[in-house]
Amino acid sequence: MDWQELTDLTQGQPFVVERVLTGSGIAIEGQFEPPQLAQLGVDDQVFVAAFVRSHGSIKEMERIFGVSYPTVKSRLNRIAEQLDFVETDPEPTGAADVVDRLRRGEISAQEALAELEESG
Repeated sequence: MDWQELTDLTQGQPFVVERVLTGSGIAIEGQFEPPQLAQLGVDDQVFVAAFVRSHGSIKEMERIFGVSYPTVKSRLNRIAEQLDFVETDPEPTGAADVVDRLRRGEISAQEALAELEESG
């Protein structure tokens, strides 16, 4: 069974996975939320899969689905709102923050040295 079939069975309602069986006969039991993409409706799963397969080409998405650029963008934005994203560029802290502020000219070299010595 794939995620689309599972989504059809649950009619888009939230669900929890309680048991996972591997091909080698190992069972993992507990309560697990399905991956975020599996929590999308079937139509949105198909849309995301098509977007990935088209290498993110909105022009190709327009052709595949027969819709306009604004329609593709609107749908992507709606889907994106349903997904939590991992922070890939966290705020700099400590020494990195001091160096960044120095580069931007927000503090002098002497102030940067003083802050680094205090934190060091």
